[in-house]
Amino acid sequence: MRAAWYDRVGAADDVLVVGELPDPEPGIGEVRVRLHATGVNPVDVKRRAGSGGRAMTSARVIPGDDGAGVIDRIGPRVPYSRLGARVWLHCAGQGRPFGTSAEYVVVPSDRAVALPDSTSFEDGACLGVPALTAHRAVFVDGPVAGKTMLITGGAGAVAHYAIELAKHGGATVLATASTPEKQKAALAAGADHVVDYRSEDAAAEILALSGGGVQRVVDVAFGANLPLTSAVIATNGTIVAYGSDAVTEPALPFYPLMRRNVTIRAVQVFTMPAPALSAAAEHVNRLLADAVLTHPIAARFPLTGIAAAHRLVESGEAVGKVLLCQR
Repeated sequence: MRAAWYDRVGAADDVLVVGELPDPEPGIGEVRVRLHATGVNPVDVKRRAGSGGRAMTSARVIPGDDGAGVIDRIGPRVPYSRLGARVWLHCAGQGRPFGTSAEYVVVPSDRAVALPDSTSFEDGACLGVPALTAHRAVFVDGPVAGKTMLITGGAGAVAHYAIELAKHGGATVLATASTPEKQKAALAAGADHVVDYRSEDAAAEILALSGGGVQRVVDVAFGANLPLTSAVIATNGTIVAYGSDAVTEPALPFYPLMRRNVTIRAVQVFTMPAPALSAAAEHVNRLLADAVLTHPIAARFPLTGIAAAHRLVESGEAVGKVLLCQR
């Protein structure tokens, strides 16, 4: 099969290789998927770069957790009914060296979720890590109907789905974004208001829009955003963080948060409880069938353009998903 891989961490142009590898074969409880499209996530470029102290987990790594395609082979104990099924994938590279930046990938059967006929392979490849992370972050503390939520980094892939999920769940959604293009993207996703987090008046604006504080925060940059989020979180509110790259060991304003009985949660899709992961995938599929979710695509690259795809994701300038298209 045609695949992209690296055998050492480093810059995309220095370490990524595209070539031929043996076709993988599914084992017990596994399926093989012939990929049509692959989603490139920030975690892919972080692993490849070795950032945050990440080390190689095997001698060779094919990056990629997300993708969409057709199951063309099944392993023992997988129902024959799965053969030929259209699927979207999540966590393909979790605990495994060979991910979705290839023509084929082998995954446990439960990581290949049925893709509704009305959803394209490209749209399916946008889901995976972003949609499931967003679902957990939005609903981990229960329904959001009637709540006011703040979703930071409103143009990001996770934030995009978080805005749509929260709005569909009945919440009033405030978002933060910097550039006009990113603010426009957050509004297009359904945010009721978008605030420039760089503004000196950002906290005051959010407090005014929320009537004194937001009940829940979905946060992409926990440490960097703490001065803002700790100022706008309401009493008995919850801050759910799924990233803190800029400030990896933040100093916590403990007493201001304690006095408001604030809950802080850290979430990651790769360690989500199995029942929550299954429920999230089922809910996402219902929303796909009802055409509730949208899937902005920033750029498409062939597999041979994987280094350029990684650079674009790494730049933080992409508004929408970056895809590798194999078909």
